[in-house]
Order: sequence, then structure tokens, then C-alpha cells
Amino acid sequence: MNRGAEAERVPAGFRVGGWAVGEPIADGGWGWVYEGRSVRGSDDDHPAVVALKFLPTSGLAPQQARGLLECAHREREFGRRARHPRLIRVLDSLVLNEPDHPELDGAIVLVMERAERSLRQLLGGEAELTNGRAERILTEICEGLTHLHELGWVHGDLKPDNVLLMADGSVRLSDFGLASELDGTHGTHAWMPPLGTPDYLPPERWKAPLGERGVQARPSADIWALGIMVHQMFTGGTSPLPGATPAARGAAAQEYAGGRAPLRLDPAVPPFWRELATDCLAPTHEARAACTAGALLARIGAETHDCATGAARTHGDRRRRRVVLGAAAATALCAATVAGWVYVADDSGAKQDGSVHVTGVSDTAGPAAITVYNVEPTCRAHAADRDQQCSLGLAIDPLAPYTVANVVATRVWHGDVLTAQCRLPQGLPVTDEFGARSTEWYRVRLPGGAADSTAWFPAVRTKDRPALPTCR
Repeated sequence: MNRGAEAERVPAGFRVGGWAVGEPIADGGWGWVYEGRSVRGSDDDHPAVVALKFLPTSGLAPQQARGLLECAHREREFGRRARHPRLIRVLDSLVLNEPDHPELDGAIVLVMERAERSLRQLLGGEAELTNGRAERILTEICEGLTHLHELGWVHGDLKPDNVLLMADGSVRLSDFGLASELDGTHGTHAWMPPLGTPDYLPPERWKAPLGERGVQARPSADIWALGIMVHQMFTGGTSPLPGATPAARGAAAQEYAGGRAPLRLDPAVPPFWRELATDCLAPTHEARAACTAGALLARIGAETHDCATGAARTHGDRRRRRVVLGAAAATALCAATVAGWVYVADDSGAKQDGSVHVTGVSDTAGPAAITVYNVEPTCRAHAADRDQQCSLGLAIDPLAPYTVANVVATRVWHGDVLTAQCRLPQGLPVTDEFGARSTEWYRVRLPGGAADSTAWFPAVRTKDRPALPTCR
């Protein structure tokens, strides 16, 4: 996306909702982005300055126009459901009715937060990023990607153009028109392959089959794109794959994935980031799938902690207040995340035979009510909506890995009241999004189920600490 004469397609002062069109920001094959300034007062939902993303539909075939409309709807819906400090806010969407402006008539306009510039512009304008800026930007990208994946979405087009830098220097991931919601291990998108930007597509996507529902979209594709960007951050935007064109670099990715060429990273990439990029750029989906965004973020946190030589770290938002894990625990975090709970592979409190045995805790009072607490502010604010993305799972076995296979069908939401029968002090540990960690679990009655229908609820997901007997 570049500014230029081609971007001058919407007249200055043109009204879009409560905003007037200002200077052009970016131009691309999909449309144009302009600054918008409020023609009335401003508040949290109506900022004084926004970005207006125009997606023209004139000249498109009906099927193409429907596809563009679906992308715009997906982007707005995703922005509504997945609010986070590392994701750009989509404030509104409109369809223009402008018969006097044929090129704009029927255009879709997304109203978004106004960023200062994209990471692409930053990489193109500075020889190097100093004073830890590259490391901070990569950390915040990984924070946004972790949240995205934990909610069950794949970005689908992660690249420097879609990483925006705000006026305060903080990072936002943007452009969710190609985002796919996961259904099990992958999502799908009905567009023809390859889906996304060639320079950031993993090797397997170049030959991805088009199934009945479309092309598979998996989190490991975002991890590959992240690895490309890690390399670019320390090399002035240079890809780790050789070739003068995107097609040539795509062919190089195929050679590497087929074992016919090595991966050669620039020596300018620092050792820690070189190792992390190498893991992100594992040649197959299966190899990358073992290393999630959450695991990468934990490794980055551990590295930052080690480099701080004991000095206190200051974090700009809640994601960066995660618990700093050691190298072994960070590696163990290369496992699935379920309902926003990070499973840490530390089974020191579980017996190998799977039995539940606890010592040193006295039995006290009987069943007690506990209230579900979701640390995500958006999920607390909209608990009454019973949004599936904000639901929390109940485990079948507190000593087994917390995966999809170990979760009952019944879901719970913030504010739900459960009846806890007993407590297990030493189950497998669970860490929430703020870094709070606990090995304690409660055996609870299933909501709406028979009295003997029970499951397990991690204590880290409630603020209540009732006196309960020890589970035997």
C-alpha cells in the first residue's frame, strides 16, 4: 500500500457517517484508506480522527461483490468480538448510496482507529531499529497473535502492511478480511488458493487443495508469516528466502520444504531471534503446529527477563504482564490452548497412575457456590450475550492435558454460579491471560445436569476461595 495520485479518488470533505474525508493514507488493489475527521463531537465510540477504508464494488461481478461484502462483514464482526489492545478497532461499517459518484456508489466503508503508519513504512524508512524497538514491536505482534489464536481465529494475511503503529508507538494487528474462525484444527475460506500474500505464505499453502468449503486456514500459517517478519525486522525488510520476485521466493520456500535447500538466515538476526525464527519457519505444518503463538510469547518473555539483569520491567498493557516462564516451561507451552486457558505441561503434582492423592489438607465444610470470573474485560462486559468466544470449558480429568478431548460439552460464562463439591490442590497447573497460575481445581456439578454429573473447574477462573473438603 502506498500513497500516491491513484489514492486521490474520494473528494476532500466527502461525508461518511459522522466523519469528513481528509488526506489519503494508503492505496491497494482492494481499495483505499483515507483519514476521517469528526464533524461532531468525539467520545470513545466516535473518535475525533479515524481511518476510513473504502472497498468499492462498482464494476465487480455479483459474486465478487458478495465476496467483498462478506469480507467486510467478517472484519467488522471480528473487531466487535475480539477487542484487544493489540488488535485495531473497527468502529463501524457503511454502504454508500452515491448515484452521483459512480465509483463510490455501493462502496463499503469500514471506520477504524487511525494509526500513524504501518510496519512496512517503518522498515522502508529506517536503516535499523535501535534501543530494543524491534524486539518490542515483535513482542507486541506476538501478543496480538496469541490473543487471536486463543479466541479460535487465524489471521490469514499477517505481514508488515497489516501491522500498524499507533501515535504512542504501540502495535495493532489489522486487516481481518481474510481471518478464518477455527472449526477444530483449522478454518476455511471460500477464496481460491493461494490465499494471502505470496511472500508470507507457508510452503504447504502453495499447493493447498480447494475443498467443498474452501481452502484450509491454520494457525501454523500465521506462525510462518511471523518467522518471515522476525527476519525482516533485523535486516531492513529482507526476506530469509532468496529470489528477486515473490514467485521466486515462493519457489525457494518449496525447495526448502522439500529438503532440497537449506534455510539461510542473515547473521544480522540476533541469536535468540534467529532461533525463534527458525522454529517459526519449520518446513511443514506439523512441525510448526507444535509451537503456538502463546509458547513463542512465553519464550520472548523469558528472554527479556534474562536480559533485564534483575531490573523491573515496565509493561504497556495486560498481555505483557504474563508470568515469565523458564526455558523448559516455555517449550512445554508448545501445546494447544483451549477456551483461553493455557495448559502448562508441568505434571509435578500428578501421580503417574492417574489417581488423585492429596496430603496436608484438612477436610472442612461441604458444597459451596463459586462464581465464574473471566479475566477478559470484554467478556465480562458482554457476559449476558453468552458469546461462544467468551465461554469457558470444564475438564473431564484435572490430571490430564487440558485439550479439546478433555473438555465436556457444557460451557460456562463469566458470572455463572457453580456448585463446588470438593477441591483438588495439586492438579495440572492452569495459567490465565494475565499470568495468574494455579494447580488447584474444584469438582463442580454440571449446570442443569443430574446431581451426580460433575466436571472440573480450575481455581484460577474464580475469585472465590470456599472452604471445601479435599477430593479423594
